[in-house]
Amino acid sequence: MTDSLKIALAQINPTVGDVAGNVALIKAAHAEAAKQGADLVVFSELVVSGYPPEDLVYREAFLEACLRAIENLKTITADGAPGLLVGAPWVEKDNTTQNAAFLMDGGKLIAVRSKHHLPNYGVFDEQRIFAAGPAPGPMVFRGVRLGVMICEDMWFEDVAETLAESGAELLIVPNGSPFELDKPDVRITRAVARVTENGLPLIYVNQVGGQDDLVFDGGSFVLNRDRSLAAQLPWWQSRVALTEWKRENNAWTCAPQALTPPPARLENVYQAMVMGLRDYVTKNKFPGVVLGLSGGIDSALAAAVAADALGPQKVHCVMMPSPYTSNESLEDADAVAKLLGVRLDDIDIGPAMQAYANMLMPLFVGTKPDITEENLQSRARGMTLMAISNKFGKMVLSTGNKSEMSTGYATLYGDMCGGYAVLKDVYKTTVFAVCRWRNEHKPDGALGPTGPVMPERVITKPPTAELKHDQKDQDTLPPYEVLDGILKGLIEGEMGVEAVAAKGFDVAVVRRVYRMLKTAEYKRRQAPPGVKITHIAFGRDYRYPITNGFQDDGGVA
Repeated sequence: MTDSLKIALAQINPTVGDVAGNVALIKAAHAEAAKQGADLVVFSELVVSGYPPEDLVYREAFLEACLRAIENLKTITADGAPGLLVGAPWVEKDNTTQNAAFLMDGGKLIAVRSKHHLPNYGVFDEQRIFAAGPAPGPMVFRGVRLGVMICEDMWFEDVAETLAESGAELLIVPNGSPFELDKPDVRITRAVARVTENGLPLIYVNQVGGQDDLVFDGGSFVLNRDRSLAAQLPWWQSRVALTEWKRENNAWTCAPQALTPPPARLENVYQAMVMGLRDYVTKNKFPGVVLGLSGGIDSALAAAVAADALGPQKVHCVMMPSPYTSNESLEDADAVAKLLGVRLDDIDIGPAMQAYANMLMPLFVGTKPDITEENLQSRARGMTLMAISNKFGKMVLSTGNKSEMSTGYATLYGDMCGGYAVLKDVYKTTVFAVCRWRNEHKPDGALGPTGPVMPERVITKPPTAELKHDQKDQDTLPPYEVLDGILKGLIEGEMGVEAVAAKGFDVAVVRRVYRMLKTAEYKRRQAPPGVKITHIAFGRDYRYPITNGFQDDGGVA
């Protein structure tokens, strides 16, 4: 029986479905941990397959590839090398597929434990693809009983209690925990509860990286039995970190080490966008992005995120003026491009507008110009960006924010076109705040310039789509500080109209915003994916029917 252990926390960035690539990452982290003197290397949930694997789990060839990977990985634990704790899908004897953790040491598979609680809310639907495993018992590693509970299992009392009663000496939690605002505090709270209830220290290992509309922030940590934080890995970075453990008086303690301070709230928002976009573009092998740079704040922020995520050389901006575009917008777009160091081309959409007008004139004769003509401008821009994308291969980056997506203040097949919507879950008021933050800070890992990334005028001028003379967003929408407060109540708060109005908003305005939110659902279903930032993001979290006859006069929104 050993009285000391060196356990490495491997916080890495796997890719869903790239089993061979993930195995290579695992081997590289294992080798690094071996140099540090580790006895055991702990990885995140389903690291072999990538998380979440979704319906890949239904494909027999995929499951076979994951099992071959396990056979491959156990060989690197032979001859005194560190042991491995990795996650992968596991096919049981009854042919059910489970979300499992595999313990390997000495070139052998020592034990397998499956996830007991399968999340089935928000972005999760594991009950559809996995079968729940039984309440797990400890795994024995070199004489030490490890209580392994996978992600959601830490959210409940029973799994940790069962492990403790079965003799576990140390709790280990492999995770695939997606980022959302305030989620790091929730994780710590749940972990502290399990430590308090059972008197056992706890290791929490989370992955990093983007996967479609999810992003994983890392932030792995260790809690000692007294609930003190003994280790805190950085957020938004891959890292292999060694922790040193001693057994004294029949209890394990981790030697405290320097802790990474948590990022500020706005930094988390920005880093989530950067990592989400970077991994979406690179893992899908796009050579870069192309976007419309209007001189407004949303496209300026999207361009800044793209430059920080991919490097300025991979960002192609296009200014597409119409007769309604102001000189101020032209100047601001040029200034943003110069500050970021990105390419900016000018393509006048006036000829396209005239061509559409001539083409539709026989049908539109006798009618007055209205939103139809405004939308044609947006669609001309969308078509232009898609043509550039088709010709040169760069992905179109959509620039709409959550306030616009909520209310339908966006044009289908126009400004909504694209492969990724980086601001999709960021309210307009947050856009303003994040822009000010980025002008004052360059986040760790950013590939863009140091210093301001947009002129102050871009942030302070009244937002406008410039689709007609003297147009302002607030001609159509309530002031953004009012709009966003109402939307947060209706969406994240899941409140009814009367309940939101009771927070100090005019009930008629709330009712109007609710109607806009409801009727824009068909647009959102056709919008590109975008990184999840808030508790309820459009897409997996928000599943309201398009055909929806419910009228909310105080019920559930």
